[in-house]
Amino acid sequence: MKTLIFFISITALSLLRPDVSLIRKEYKEAAISKAKTKVLYKKLKGITKKDDKVLVAYKGAVIALIARQQKGAENKKDFFKKGIELLEYALKCQPNNIEIRFVRLTIQQNSPTFLNYNAQKEEDKAFILRHLESVKSSELKKYIIDYILKSKHFTKEEKSVFL
Repeated sequence: MKTLIFFISITALSLLRPDVSLIRKEYKEAAISKAKTKVLYKKLKGITKKDDKVLVAYKGAVIALIARQQKGAENKKDFFKKGIELLEYALKCQPNNIEIRFVRLTIQQNSPTFLNYNAQKEEDKAFILRHLESVKSSELKKYIIDYILKSKHFTKEEKSVFL
């Protein structure tokens, strides 16, 4: 009986956690849609620092995206700062995680310059280009390559490797 309760508990917990594959897809959409940003924000609301650090990074990035929708400069700044703190926490916990570095790069490359969140942009870009071949997940690799090919922040030479 205890074993059955244990398996039911584990199954229930796994159903409550968002699927990273789905979060990736929705993050891509959230970057261009305010409505999708709000939906993803609600999905990730229950994620805490104790959860999978990739999910923590996505939550931080989405909070930073939500900042654009806030009224008032102070509110925007507070949301952005809160999001960045989560993202940086995830990266501090897993500094060699290419997906977390990628999420941070997307925020740095698309944040207004006055926010001064771009100091590691070149470092993250170089890390990603250097380690992308070693990514085991073909889905994650394709996700990152798609971004690189569409991004104005990568040179023709950098993109040519993936064509």
